[in-house]
Amino acid sequence: MVCCVVLPTSLSAQAIVADHLSVGQFAQIPTSVVEQIRSGYRFYYVHTSHGSQLVTGMNMLAAEDAAYAKPYLYEVEDDIGALGDTSWAYPLRFHLNTHPDINVAMLSWCGGVSDNTAEGINTYLYAMSDLEQDYPGVTFVYMTGHLDGTGDDGNLKLRNDQIRTYCAVNGKVLFDFADIESYDPEGVRYPDASDACEWCYDWCSSHVCPGCVACAHSHCFNCYQKGKAFWWMMARVAGWSPDQPGCCLGRVGDVNYNGADEPTVADISALVDHLFMSGAALRCTTEADVNQSGGSNPEPGPNGDVTVADISILIDYLFLTGPSLGLPNCL
Repeated sequence: MVCCVVLPTSLSAQAIVADHLSVGQFAQIPTSVVEQIRSGYRFYYVHTSHGSQLVTGMNMLAAEDAAYAKPYLYEVEDDIGALGDTSWAYPLRFHLNTHPDINVAMLSWCGGVSDNTAEGINTYLYAMSDLEQDYPGVTFVYMTGHLDGTGDDGNLKLRNDQIRTYCAVNGKVLFDFADIESYDPEGVRYPDASDACEWCYDWCSSHVCPGCVACAHSHCFNCYQKGKAFWWMMARVAGWSPDQPGCCLGRVGDVNYNGADEPTVADISALVDHLFMSGAALRCTTEADVNQSGGSNPEPGPNGDVTVADISILIDYLFLTGPSLGLPNCL
C-alpha cells in the first residue's frame, strides 16, 4: 500500500509529470519554446550511470536536429543514495549559493529506490521540499527509480508510487524514470521489465530506431525516449501546454484530457488543482467524475459532481489495485 501521502499545506501549482505519455507529445513542442529553454534555463544535475541516460538522450536528439542542442548543464557525479541519505543536499546548496544563475536542479537515483523504505523515501521528499522553500526561484525535479524487474508486487513499485503520489498531491515536477521504461510507443505496458529495457530490442527489430555510442545499462532507444521526456518536461515548466483532445474522448479518470486509456498521477494532480488550488475549470465533468456520482454532465462549470471522493478512487485505482474504471457516460 501507499504510505504517508502528504497533503499540501499551502497552495501550489499543478504537478508536471514527465512519463511515457509525454514522450508521445514531444513533436508538438514549438521551436520557440525549445529556444526559450536553451536561453533561459541553467541546470544543476546530480547523476551517476543511470541518470546519464537523460544526457545521452539529449545528445541523440541534438544529433538529429541542432535545434535541440543541449542546454547549459552542470553535471555532478553523485546520486540520491538510499535509506535517508541526504549527503547530496549540502553540495547542492553550496552551488546554488555561489551560482545564482542556476534555476533548475535535477537529482537522479541509481538503485537507491529498490531496497528503500517508506521512511527513507520520506526523508528524500522532505529534503527536496526544504530546498524548494529555501530556493523559491529554482525548479527542483523529483525522480522515480529505474525498473529492476520486480514488477507490480515489488518494493520498487511501492516506493515509486510513494514518490508519484507525493508529487501529484503537492504539485511537484516529476521525471518518472520507471514509467518511461515501462511502455513502448504504442502504449503496451511491460510491468516485469528491468532497466535493460528488454522490449526496446523487440521494438527496434521492427521499427527504425536511432543509435548511440552507449546507453548506460540499457538500450539506446530507452535513452532516446528519456531525452524526449526531458524536453517535454522543460517545455511544461516554461509554460507551454500541449494540444489536448476534446471533452469526453477518453475514459473515466482522464481528468487532464490527454486521451490516455488509463489515468496517471497527472490526473490526480489535475483534480487536486481543480478542487483546492483554483486551477483551470474542467471542460466537462464526465471523466473527472470518477465515481460517476452525477451521471452525464457534459457542460463545464464549477466543481459540480467532482469531489475528494474522486481523488480517493483514483489513488485507490492507481496504487492500491482498486476496482476498474468504466467509460464516461457520455460515450
